[in-house]
Amino acid sequence: MKPTAAETAAPQLLGDIRQLIEQSRGQLAAAVNSALTMLYWHIGHRIRTEILGSERATYGEQIVQALAKQLEADYGRGFSAKNLRHMLRFAEAIPSQEIVSAVRRQLSWTHIKTLIYIDNPLKRDFYLQMCQQEGWSTRTLQDRLDSQLFERTALSRQPEQLLEQELATLRQTGTLTPALVLKDPYILDFLGLQDRYLEKDLEDAILRELENFLLELGAGFTFVARQKRLQIDNDDFYIDLLLYNRRLKRLVAIELKLGDFKAADKGQMELYLRWLAKHEQEPGEAPPLGIILCSGKKQEQVELLELDASGIHIAEYLTSLPPREVLQAKLHEAITRSRARLENRGEDA
Repeated sequence: MKPTAAETAAPQLLGDIRQLIEQSRGQLAAAVNSALTMLYWHIGHRIRTEILGSERATYGEQIVQALAKQLEADYGRGFSAKNLRHMLRFAEAIPSQEIVSAVRRQLSWTHIKTLIYIDNPLKRDFYLQMCQQEGWSTRTLQDRLDSQLFERTALSRQPEQLLEQELATLRQTGTLTPALVLKDPYILDFLGLQDRYLEKDLEDAILRELENFLLELGAGFTFVARQKRLQIDNDDFYIDLLLYNRRLKRLVAIELKLGDFKAADKGQMELYLRWLAKHEQEPGEAPPLGIILCSGKKQEQVELLELDASGIHIAEYLTSLPPREVLQAKLHEAITRSRARLENRGEDA
């Protein structure tokens, strides 16, 4: 028996209705999340205002306990003393209602509970804005925190005043700069490389794990070519990896080095960047950027070469993730050294 017209139309109709239901559910969930975020901030702000009016140190905890007793009875466990403390911390960590209003649709309460306990305000602002800009899930946020992303960005090595300006620009315009995107070191533990390998093994492993590699590089990277051939004066040259960054609007050449960075590597990368600017750069794009990924570098050589002016970023890569405290100490040392160098340069100018 042939299906009736109604039976033929039913699957399509059912699919359309399901889609409408799912869309409405998603919009409703987003609206509820947004309203709850503002509610929690207002509750925290109100409690904070009350506490600030008292000189007694224990007054705050007494207020929270008393409120929780009443609110939990009336509205459920969402208003327990523990959650009221989260709301209080929310208003303390992000006192600007304008900022909360701007992120409330993108960030869940779980995002916010993670962010508000980051002690460093600039670091907190960095992660908050990257969550908003890149649409990070809560799992991605935690992964980025665990890998100490902020400390690995070029941004974190700038003096605090410049760092504040960069974050303010990001908040106002949504524009990412190389300092926000570039890192040092890059953690490539997902490549599964053993102690001994060749440059080709490294390149092959990166291409096998291209998705993870692009995620580790950061926002907006896409793959363009492997062993990109350049012909200059009848000589052939090859760029290990050529990428494009949509947020920076520029080509990114990557050279892989097994050993320490050498001064001669700068000349090679400069040649590649100038060729790319002449032959591959499209109208409206920024000049190409170079990343030399090496297993080690001597900091004084890098500083003397003033590579930032050449659009070249030198970064180490780690094929295994060191213990957290070791990585933390290494990054802290690099940030302190870099900020001191920039401050000395400012005093000498």
